Amino acid sequence: MSTTVTGARRFPARPAQPGRGWLPRLLRGPADDPWWGRPGLLGVLALTAILYTAGLSRNGWANDFYSAAVQAGATSWKAFFFGSFDSSNFITVDKTPAALWVMELSVRVFGLNSWSVLLPQAAEGVAAVGILYAAVRRWAGPAAGLIAAAALAATPVATLMFRFNNPDALLVLLMTAAAYAMVQAIESGRTRWLVLAGALLGLGFLAKMLQAFLVLPGFALVYLVAGPPRLLRRCAQVLAGGAALLLAAGWWVAIVMLTPAADRPYVGGSTSNSVLQLALGYNGLGRLDGNETGSVGPGAGHGGSAAFSGAAGLTRLFAADMGGQISWLLPAALISLAGLLWLTWRRPRTDRLRAAALLWGSWLLVTGLVFSYMAGIIHPYYTVALAPAIAALVGIGAVTAWRARSSLGARLGLAASIVVTALWSYELLDRSASWLPWLRGLVMVCGLAAAAVIVAEHWVGGPAQTVLASVLPLALVTALAGPIAYSLNTVATAHTGALPSAGPAVASFGGPGGGFGGARLGAGFGGPGGQTGTGGQTGTGRGPAGLGASSGPGTPSGGSGTGQLPGSTSGRPSAGASGPFPGGTGSAGRSPGGAHSGAGGGFGGGAGGPGGLAGDTQVSSAITRLLTGGASGYRWAAATVGAESAAPFQLASREPIMAIGGFNGTDATPGLAQFKKMVAAHEIHYFIGANSNTFGGGAADAEAITSWVTAHFEKQTVGGEIVYNLTRPSTS
Repeated sequence: MSTTVTGARRFPARPAQPGRGWLPRLLRGPADDPWWGRPGLLGVLALTAILYTAGLSRNGWANDFYSAAVQAGATSWKAFFFGSFDSSNFITVDKTPAALWVMELSVRVFGLNSWSVLLPQAAEGVAAVGILYAAVRRWAGPAAGLIAAAALAATPVATLMFRFNNPDALLVLLMTAAAYAMVQAIESGRTRWLVLAGALLGLGFLAKMLQAFLVLPGFALVYLVAGPPRLLRRCAQVLAGGAALLLAAGWWVAIVMLTPAADRPYVGGSTSNSVLQLALGYNGLGRLDGNETGSVGPGAGHGGSAAFSGAAGLTRLFAADMGGQISWLLPAALISLAGLLWLTWRRPRTDRLRAAALLWGSWLLVTGLVFSYMAGIIHPYYTVALAPAIAALVGIGAVTAWRARSSLGARLGLAASIVVTALWSYELLDRSASWLPWLRGLVMVCGLAAAAVIVAEHWVGGPAQTVLASVLPLALVTALAGPIAYSLNTVATAHTGALPSAGPAVASFGGPGGGFGGARLGAGFGGPGGQTGTGGQTGTGRGPAGLGASSGPGTPSGGSGTGQLPGSTSGRPSAGASGPFPGGTGSAGRSPGGAHSGAGGGFGGGAGGPGGLAGDTQVSSAITRLLTGGASGYRWAAATVGAESAAPFQLASREPIMAIGGFNGTDATPGLAQFKKMVAAHEIHYFIGANSNTFGGGAADAEAITSWVTAHFEKQTVGGEIVYNLTRPSTS
């Protein structure tokens, strides 16, 4: 039979097949693909779509901070453009708004509900899987593309974030699309592909600011090394791509900066009402060195974020907080990268296999090292940005080693990757010892068997197809059984709040039901209601500031607890009147669903879901009626301290709620004098509660406003909430 050769690929050509129209062409795929190529891709995409959409509504509003902003942007085009938290445009969210734009357009078409908010992220995930397949297949063939696509789809943190409404889903899609454009640019040498790559990364900035630029140094380097044109032209092309990046990222920034402050909302998360200060400070360099003015966590401004994602260092990506999220195939990806560079180091400058190693390897190494050593805020779900690079390297490395297995070195490298993956999967699964205990043994047996067959093939002999048929299922179980099990657990669990995590509870981490986990011995940061999240052990659940204590049984490793506070009806995060974190132990604790008193430790979450701020809190019908009935004639139906407190009320009432001090109440807006003017002008009807749970200090304005309101206006209790009517001064 004749063969078709494209680059480094070689496999039997298919005979010509009749049929016209887009559907036959879609099902057949490229003429040089084997018969299983396109059906395999369609199958992976279909399964990915099911994985990312099954039971999606159980997440409710997910991160209701962003869901409230989506409600605002779907109501007001001004709020849409600026990324405002409320439709009356008092303050923006603390990120650039591109991710919100996609959700807001969906809500404008389908109405406001959890599906219209979350489904765009699922679609972005399926698109990212398809684009990664196309990028890997182009140089390494359809088998490598399918392995990469399946590995990305099954990565637990990818399953989590492509079912959630944080900005990371759009960021990963845009970075993956930019990598595909780089593949095309390196292959063709055309400037337009570099311009497209730069534009996509610029849009990535509008999704999550500087994180999109972590891949930029590697992308520029790989084109300068492997691009077809001469050096001077390559440099000029890279500059053209940089110009496209600045244009795509800068147009929105320029408009915001040129708009007078009185005509736009305050830039949330900044200290000077400046989007550049936000991008370069709190969301930029502050994340690297820990000096984050206005940040939201322990250690902010003091160079440390261990309470969020483990201690900084080379082992952070493998440790309890992040390991089960992303690191299943990370050792195999590093082995693949080393093997590809060793195999190709003497090849010509434009060799595509080496270019692929540099492209995906630079993405993995730069981003991975930054995540490992960041001293500021970093959450485990950030690691979804590593998933495409890991998946691509695993797919390319596995297929390359298989083709070169006549070499002892290639066989040993492939076998080593499988064994290391089996060992590491065993370790990750063992961190949830009572959860599917049989799975880690199965993974280990399959890994050792696959490695033995590969090593012994040279001496045993036999047809290649027979060897492949025996190795492939064993290798797939070794590589994907653990991540798929984690992903299925993630799908079956409700996730709400700003700090979600994938998979079951693990030792030293909160897992489902608790954002911050207790240590193996039961001490440390507790989940809601004092949950330690360590296999049912009892320990001290302390809020991150160390105020108060609450002892209670942890959630069993195999289960997913509700994380309910004593006296709570919703199991949502609660904000105590003392202590700097919602859910911190204290008296007169409150949640938007009603006034509750009791103990709670750390960040809480939805029923069974990993905890976090902005946790889809339930709001009583009584206060919803109060807000909707009293909104007419007012710019804001109510005000309260912090967007994480305001979000549930805004989503329930569909009316703008002023978030005093931005996300956590620490932004310096509004001042007391400004707030008094707004009240005198009858712009705000009610003030809800007295939330003193701000993060890291800097909430003097919010405290002053709260003190002034409580001293001068009548209060009533509605649906368990203390509400002040700003149109009725108190007689006392």
